[in-house]
Amino acid sequence: MPAEVQFSWTEWHAHPSVVIGLITFTVLYLLGVGPLRKRFTGSEDLTSGEVALFLTGVLVLFVALLSPIHELGDKYLFSAHMVQHLLLTLVSPPLLLAGAPPWLIRPLVRGRRIFPTLRLITRPIPSFLIFNFIFAVWHVPALYDGALRDRGIHILEHILFIGGGILLWWPIMSRMRELPRPSYIVQMVYLVAQPTVPTILGALIAFSDAGIYEWYAEAPRIWGTSVVSDQQIGGIIMWVPGGLFFVGALAVVFLIWANQEDASNRSTARGADSET
Repeated sequence: MPAEVQFSWTEWHAHPSVVIGLITFTVLYLLGVGPLRKRFTGSEDLTSGEVALFLTGVLVLFVALLSPIHELGDKYLFSAHMVQHLLLTLVSPPLLLAGAPPWLIRPLVRGRRIFPTLRLITRPIPSFLIFNFIFAVWHVPALYDGALRDRGIHILEHILFIGGGILLWWPIMSRMRELPRPSYIVQMVYLVAQPTVPTILGALIAFSDAGIYEWYAEAPRIWGTSVVSDQQIGGIIMWVPGGLFFVGALAVVFLIWANQEDASNRSTARGADSET
């Protein structure tokens, strides 16, 4: 390893803004579902599983933003940065949504100005377009390099990725009657279409025979990885694991739909039998 490379898998970087933000986010959640729960209209007890899912989502954010993965992606490897982006968009948001009860979210979205906008953008087509626009535009070389050179721009990028990820998963994970999920068929079509842009973008990056991002072309090389091979690995990470994540989600939605249809058919059959 070259002398100028200073990297350790055991060294975490406690950026104050990230630590304070995530701790505040977690404390507010725990207060809301705990001591302050009765102040929320329609509140109910949460299962330990729901709380665990939410806290796991927060833990994923801690890992993505503070662990050595962040340092590795910021300073040395495009591929590590792609792992971070997948954690921010595909892993943490559905966990957060699975652990956030509707009665806790409702006061945040019921404002006269914000609710009509949310009702529009949480529908499948706007959600698809907005998330993929956010994801694609931040991989434009000028913006990508700019985010790595300017911490403020980088923070904005991560906030948009997390917000875009929540918007991405809303049509699949929503439990709010005011902002409902579409039918199971629409959900499956949505999940089939969702990997299109990341797949195309990942393929373009993976098959490029030259460095696309100036930041990584100038970065110290680590573990003998060339600029192009690192870029190819990053494109494949965006392309393959990201696509498989949606395949898994599609399988889950299909199984839930099939089980509900089966239960409905059995109920109808029992009703017919009782009439006879």
